[in-house]
Amino acid sequence: MNLTDTPALPDAALPQISGVVALTHLGVIRATGADAATFLQGQLTQDVMTLGLDEARLAAFCSAKGRMQASFVIFKRGADEVLLICSLDILATTLKRLSMFVMRAKAKLANATPEFTLYGLAGGAIESVANQAINPWAKIDIEAQNIISLPPAAGVARAVWCAPVGSPAPAGPALDLAVWRWLAVQSGLAMVTQPIFEAFVPQMLNYESIGGVNFKKGCYPGQEVVARSQFRGTLKRRAFLMHTDSAPAIGQEVFHASDSTQPCGLVAACAANPSGGFDALVSMQTSAASDGTSGKLTLGAANGPVLSLLSLPYALLEDI
Repeated sequence: MNLTDTPALPDAALPQISGVVALTHLGVIRATGADAATFLQGQLTQDVMTLGLDEARLAAFCSAKGRMQASFVIFKRGADEVLLICSLDILATTLKRLSMFVMRAKAKLANATPEFTLYGLAGGAIESVANQAINPWAKIDIEAQNIISLPPAAGVARAVWCAPVGSPAPAGPALDLAVWRWLAVQSGLAMVTQPIFEAFVPQMLNYESIGGVNFKKGCYPGQEVVARSQFRGTLKRRAFLMHTDSAPAIGQEVFHASDSTQPCGLVAACAANPSGGFDALVSMQTSAASDGTSGKLTLGAANGPVLSLLSLPYALLEDI
C-alpha cells in the first residue's frame, strides 16, 4: 500500500550530510536482572526474548486500549541488561508505569540517562567511528561503546552511539541537531513524545510496517486492540510524509478541504528541511491522504498553510 506518489526533494538540493551530534533530547531506561528480557517481553510490542546481542529493534509500550505511551530503540548490552532509548520528555512517566508491572520478576528498572552518553552519527561519520558500514538495526560493540544503525533517511546513513559517561566522544565534524531531527522525519519513523502521548495505536505511526510490532510474540498491554486493528482490516489512519512552507508543531491538527470543522490528521513529528520549508510525519485518515492533492490538506485550520504529500521511504503493510 502506497498512497504517497509525490517525490521527495531531490538529493542534489541538499548539502552533503555527515557528522556527529549529541542527542540531548533522548534518554535511557535500563532493565537488568535474570528476568529483564522476560519482563519486557510481556510489556512491549516487540519480541525481546529473541533479540540478539548484535542487533537492535523498534518497540512500543501501549496502554490497555492499545494507545502508544512510549516508543523505544531497544538493544542488549549483555544477557541480563537491556537498554531502552526513548524521548526524554516521557522517560520519567514511562519508567514509573513500567515499574508498576515488575512485581515478583527478577528485574530492576532505572533511569540510566545520567550514566550514558548518546550521539547521533550520520553519513561518513559512521564508517569513520565504526570502521565499517552497518546494516539498519545491526549493533556493533567497540569495547564499552555500542553503535546501533538506524534506517537511512534521504539517502543518508544514520546510527546512534551509546557509551558510558566519561567515554571519549566519537570523532567527526559537528552536525546540527536540527538536521538530525529532519533526518528522523525523513526516515518515516516517529518516536512517541509528550504531545502525542496515547494519541495513536502503533499502526497509526506505521510501526507494523517498519518492524515495531511482532504479531507472533504473545500478550502485552493493548495486544488485543493492536492485533484486531491489523487482522480485521479496520485500519483507517496511517502516517504520511508531508511538506509545508510554515512551521508545524507536534500534536497540531491537519484538515482536509472536504470537512473544515473536523481534523483528518495529527502531526506526529516535524523538522525544518535544510532546502527550505518544513517536513512532517502526519498520522492521517487514509481516505484524506488518497485525496490529498491540489492544496486540499492544510495545517492547523481549514484556511491554514498548505501541506503536500511526499513519498515514504518504505511501503505500508497491507491490512490482513
